[in-house]
Amino acid sequence: MKAPVLAGVLVFLGLTACSQAPEPQPLPSPTPQQVSFTRDIQPILNSRCLACHGCFDAPCQLKFESAQGLQRGSHPQEVYNGTRSEAQTPTRLGIDAHTEQQWRELGFRSVLNPDESGQSLLYKMLQLGKQHPFPPNSKLPDHIELGITRHNQCPTNEQFDTYAKQHPLEGMPLGVAALSDQEYAKLAAWLEQGAPFDKQPAPISQADQKHIQQWERYLNQTSPEQQLVARWVYEHLFLAHLYFSDQGQQTRYFSLMRSSTPPGQPLKPIATAQPNGPYDGPVYYRLQAINDTLVHKRHIALLLDDAKRERIDTLFFATDWQVEQLPGYAYHDRANPFTTFAAIPARARYQFMLDNAEYFIRTFIRGPVCRGQIATDVIRDHFWTLFQTPDQDLFITHPDYAQKVSPLLGMPGQDDDILDAGSNWFTYRDKRNQYAQLRTEAYRRYHPQGAALSDIWNGEGQNTNALLTVFRHHDSASVQRGLIGQPPQTIWWMDFPILERTYYELVVNFDVFGNLAHQLQTRLYFDLIRNGSEQNLLRLLPAEHRQTYLEEWYQGTGLIKRKFSYAPVDIQSPVAESYQTAQPYQELTQKLLSEFSAINAFAEDPLNRCQQDSCARTQEDDWIQQSDKQLTELSQWQVKNTPAMHWLPEVTLLRVHKDTEDTLYTLLRNRAHSNVAFMLGESLRHQEERDSLTIYPGLIGSYPNFIFDLPAQSLPLWLEAMKGVKTEKDFEQVVQTFGIRRTHPRFWQVLEAIQAWHRQQQPLEAGVLDINRYKNL
Repeated sequence: MKAPVLAGVLVFLGLTACSQAPEPQPLPSPTPQQVSFTRDIQPILNSRCLACHGCFDAPCQLKFESAQGLQRGSHPQEVYNGTRSEAQTPTRLGIDAHTEQQWRELGFRSVLNPDESGQSLLYKMLQLGKQHPFPPNSKLPDHIELGITRHNQCPTNEQFDTYAKQHPLEGMPLGVAALSDQEYAKLAAWLEQGAPFDKQPAPISQADQKHIQQWERYLNQTSPEQQLVARWVYEHLFLAHLYFSDQGQQTRYFSLMRSSTPPGQPLKPIATAQPNGPYDGPVYYRLQAINDTLVHKRHIALLLDDAKRERIDTLFFATDWQVEQLPGYAYHDRANPFTTFAAIPARARYQFMLDNAEYFIRTFIRGPVCRGQIATDVIRDHFWTLFQTPDQDLFITHPDYAQKVSPLLGMPGQDDDILDAGSNWFTYRDKRNQYAQLRTEAYRRYHPQGAALSDIWNGEGQNTNALLTVFRHHDSASVQRGLIGQPPQTIWWMDFPILERTYYELVVNFDVFGNLAHQLQTRLYFDLIRNGSEQNLLRLLPAEHRQTYLEEWYQGTGLIKRKFSYAPVDIQSPVAESYQTAQPYQELTQKLLSEFSAINAFAEDPLNRCQQDSCARTQEDDWIQQSDKQLTELSQWQVKNTPAMHWLPEVTLLRVHKDTEDTLYTLLRNRAHSNVAFMLGESLRHQEERDSLTIYPGLIGSYPNFIFDLPAQSLPLWLEAMKGVKTEKDFEQVVQTFGIRRTHPRFWQVLEAIQAWHRQQQPLEAGVLDINRYKNL
């Protein structure tokens, strides 16, 4: 994420050669009156800087979600580094250090302290950006590098003059429309006044305090059974932004944390790299208020109300079970949650995850592991996700089977010795494939009739978590409820072992600060999990067709994985479903849309599955329905029939407005591949002529790649212009006419309008969007 941000300040790369800068523009004078951080400065940071400087991948680790991040400053090491040979020291705000001196000892450098000239690094970066604005709506010079592959330079105050000479066009905010005179004047004044902070954490309401006390009391009971359930709940909710009641945009969020201090005392986080990291001493589970500005890419909200606590009681303690000895945090305890939590009824664990399936899928689809192309290279660009009903999951229904296979379900990554990485991988691969073979044999024995649609969890007829859609956006991904878009090439059907392993491998056990061996093993094992989800889906198809579909999904180099990594597909067991054609997969997708329409949040998807006259959302205003109808043809676009798609990025936001109203669509480019069995070499497997579009009425994705903004009456003109594109020059003309380039005078206003629309439509989901991946079209 790198782009605009006032504090993007010290992040930037640039080229090694000097750039010829235009004559510097005069700078506005700082605001003469006293400036307040809370009232005047933080709103600017939130709207102009946080769009690039948030979360682990903030350039130079300079974060603006909170005053603490700004005070902490920058660090030359990047958090995301898939090639490092040694694990990196964690640098999480609020956990790994708590004072400015402690951060300095960890290598962070101030961006606020002035040098002998009286100016801070942040001040100089803002000056550089304001002195060299770009021509309105112009394409940026090619030498300005953008995106997550940019090498951030992170100069110190003493190095700034050299940086400015080499990169005169790379001040802050980077590569976007400049700050307004008023914004710059306020920031300049605040920095001249010594960058004082007046912000205090918002007080916690009495109602929220009551909820905190109830939950902390509940999660810190003393019986071994309650302690084990509390640990399991914590390890499954630590990434959530928890809330007790829906108050719209005023909802307060909290994090569940491990603390060395009990309820009633100040919370002291246990600073292990992973939530199940080893710790000597008593562990307490505490709730801490989130006072940071919310950024969309890591805001995963989950309701934690009285009903949730009652549900936990019902699921986990409805039957009698006992703990002989509480597990510790040794290697095997962390690597295999199936043995660690074996005492807890498997049905309770699985059902809790099903109840909140969107949250759990979102944690690893949008969580820290899924940053960058290599992390997302092993999933398709568009697929549906289903879950096996607990009553038909042998791990749930047959404890003897669960006990037999549990030792085979451990996951790699705990041992990050690079020299042992290869042998570790083969060991875990072989165990997984042994498990897959045992699973196939067990289902043949216990379900000789084969799989049926009734084996798919139906959400008890009301829970829309049962059907999900995942979109991959090249180097990020998103998940939404419902079966969205035209039927995808593949579908995941997850049972409890698949779902829990995915969560532990990509969320609990993944260390974003880990080394090459840890990250490599994590991603390789996830490839096996994805394959397991797809092969489970094949059980719903006739046996004689399964190998054909598997070969279609794993073409070309995918043959290598089919032969040497994956367990053989079951081509013997029957299927309980009947099919009428030689295209059973296509029949299956239509059956899913028909049989599960009651719990399908997108049972009617008129923009992508237009049925005669029903090609619009009938509940919307007439002008929006008209826009819907005009846009339905997008779902038929492919590169081979619409060359404009060749230049269209993965996530394009289309804002359409009329008078004072507006609506939003997301155009999702689904890249087709011969297979997704490898982390590298995607371009060699990309089948561009088969790329397609899904249009979503709303916002999908945390990282918009581009924005088109147009009045409703101009929508037909935009469509015709797009259909008329034959060359890159044609496409650039469409961008120039209808697009919002990074340098557009209204760039920030349009982005704010989109985020305001999202806050209004989905207040619990909304957060600041990240523009580090906004394309220079």
